[in-house]
Amino acid sequence: MSPVSTPPSPAAGARSSLAERAGELGYAAGWRLVREVPAPVARWAFARGADLAARRGGRGTRRLRANLARVRPDADDAELDALTAAGLRSYARYWREAFRLPAMDHEALVRRLDPMVQGREHLDAALASGRGAVVALPHSGNWDMAGLWLVAHSGRFTTVAERLRPESLYERFVAYRESLGFEILPMTGGEHPVRGLVRALRAGRVVCLVADRDLSAHGVPVTFFGGRATMPPGPAALAASTGAALLPVGLWFTDGGDDGDGGADGAGEGWGFRIHPPVDVADRSAVPAATQRLADHFAADIAEHPTDWHMLQRVWRDED
Repeated sequence: MSPVSTPPSPAAGARSSLAERAGELGYAAGWRLVREVPAPVARWAFARGADLAARRGGRGTRRLRANLARVRPDADDAELDALTAAGLRSYARYWREAFRLPAMDHEALVRRLDPMVQGREHLDAALASGRGAVVALPHSGNWDMAGLWLVAHSGRFTTVAERLRPESLYERFVAYRESLGFEILPMTGGEHPVRGLVRALRAGRVVCLVADRDLSAHGVPVTFFGGRATMPPGPAALAASTGAALLPVGLWFTDGGDDGDGGADGAGEGWGFRIHPPVDVADRSAVPAATQRLADHFAADIAEHPTDWHMLQRVWRDED
């Protein structure tokens, strides 16, 4: 007989439901209100919120600081404090842009983004082959901006979303990203996402997967900034099984612009995107080595732009 877990108490369930509802209302307010205030006011408010989070030093802030200590092992305490504060401002900028993006001029944004993309020839060659491309990227910079450019450049692409709670919050995120032209497959609660990803690649399209943190118990061991971590095998396995190109991508912000100065929405702000040459994945046996290559590319890009790596969760297996 399989073990049966003890259900939460009614009080605990009520507290959980209230927290989920409060979170959903917060995101709803963000998408509705943040886009309506002047851009300089939004920049100022999000930067001040990030500074407050840095001073409070909550769990996410402490985890970000510990992760940055891995990236910059030479940094002393003062330098780590400064990196962490800058990292929280970068993360706040991502959310500010996410809340404002649906109401921004997408065509104008794509024109600004286009000259900032390095290595597009690797993506073009992959699509010209007719076998599609698996784009693997870390939690850095603004992946929604990268997706906006990708849709304009190559058409609709497919990705997977973790099913959030409450369901209304998940639906809100799906609607947001679908409004940008993304095809969203649920990680759970529907058809197994691998089938949809394979269909997209068989049609010669692009699949995008965030791949610097393993959410399962089946990750591939990698060496990452000198420590032991695991990363998902999915990107390399999809490339091996379909013949699609496996393309690592780095993302970052090219300047701050979040200090309240400036006028027009996004004025003075930029984004960097680097599409690396394809990682070879001859067959399934090459998946571990290919995943390590992805980790190496991620590490190189993150080392160049450490404060734009928005990793507020545990990564390394040799930590408590």
